[in-house]
Amino acid sequence: MQITNQAGDQHEVPTEGGKGNQYLLPFILVTCLFFLWGMAHNLDSVLIPHLKKACELNNRQSTLIDTSVFFAYFIMAIPAGMLIKRFGYKNSIITGLLVFAVGAFLFVPAANTRTYELFLFALFVIGCGLTILETSANPYAAILGPAESSSKRLNLAASFNGLAAMVAPIVGSLFILSGTNHTPEQMAAMPEAEKATYLLGEAASVKMPYIVLGSILVLVAIIFYFVQLPSMKATHSEAEIKPGFFSVLKFRHLSWGVVAQFFYVGAQVCITSFFIRIAQQGAGLDEKTAGYYLGIYGFLFMAGRFIGTFFLRFVKDYVLLSIYCVMSVLLCLVAIYGSGIVVIYALGGIGFFMSIMFPTIFSLGIKGLKSNTETGSSWLVMSIVGGAIIPYGMGTLIDMNHDDIQSGYIIPLVCFLIILSFGAFGHKVKAVSE
Repeated sequence: MQITNQAGDQHEVPTEGGKGNQYLLPFILVTCLFFLWGMAHNLDSVLIPHLKKACELNNRQSTLIDTSVFFAYFIMAIPAGMLIKRFGYKNSIITGLLVFAVGAFLFVPAANTRTYELFLFALFVIGCGLTILETSANPYAAILGPAESSSKRLNLAASFNGLAAMVAPIVGSLFILSGTNHTPEQMAAMPEAEKATYLLGEAASVKMPYIVLGSILVLVAIIFYFVQLPSMKATHSEAEIKPGFFSVLKFRHLSWGVVAQFFYVGAQVCITSFFIRIAQQGAGLDEKTAGYYLGIYGFLFMAGRFIGTFFLRFVKDYVLLSIYCVMSVLLCLVAIYGSGIVVIYALGGIGFFMSIMFPTIFSLGIKGLKSNTETGSSWLVMSIVGGAIIPYGMGTLIDMNHDDIQSGYIIPLVCFLIILSFGAFGHKVKAVSE
């Protein structure tokens, strides 16, 4: 049987008695991957304030948590694309899960020694595993069915990434955040032995959640090993461009998509990374309560994914993307200039409207790439490096403004304006010769 993906490729897929439900189990398994990497990313939002305290960091240093994870996307995106071409989606997914698990287990020695650099290395390894998973799972979910429903299918799978955005902060607040905070003056007055015990105790709280996560990843990898997945092997016409890493950028909409994805991931990471801090500073919440509000933010993000997937049945994907960008810009202004609990409501609203952006940009970016789909996917995954660069700039801006967290939210506002330009006109597919 042949199916045609959103890029217009034809793929040979094994059938079982001609039944159309052969894609259901593979789609469910791939959807689980969206949840798992969502857990990793959204636990980072808890790790940033937690390790800032446990390892005695400033704002810029704490954003290196994001830098470690998302820089791995930049380094690993090309090898991940090559891995898929050479060994296929299934083997690439298993490899990504196992690398992800190794990074999770490295949290144990990092916590035992309270070594921030080892935490960063563990997060880099996790990022390498996530890169392989995302480079594999995003296009695989998109091509598991009719071309016309690829955006809806990708948004549906990504909705479970949104579920993780709700679950991870709650797990992190329960098992990682202690709720105990000392002022710099109190820390300075604390006896060295007591201070060392306190800081080691804070660092140690990350071990159990990451041991459990790593164990689940190994189990899921075993399941993928034994389950039969459809093998998508593309066949191409002679008239098509031969796959090339740089030649694919001749597709103008892909180039725009890479830029849009860079700024989207940067904006999302900025908002979540400083959520707990702004909730404490702007709304006067304590650490644990702020963590639970981050869980509510995640719920709104998840709801936005499901509701957005429903709207995509009636509204063009680029139109919905543009509308959501406008709403996000307006809510960023509220987050910057508002006060009290209104700031938290604004951030929750941004979570709702950000929800569809990543999968929608991804599906629009690889549209019409045909034989270059895998290479285009590598570029879009590589652009996730925005999550490494932009939050560091936001942390620097906050430090320059005397720890004023709200002032830093001008950064995601600018990001949403750039994404809006992609939704308005940058998404249009043009022939390479144009």
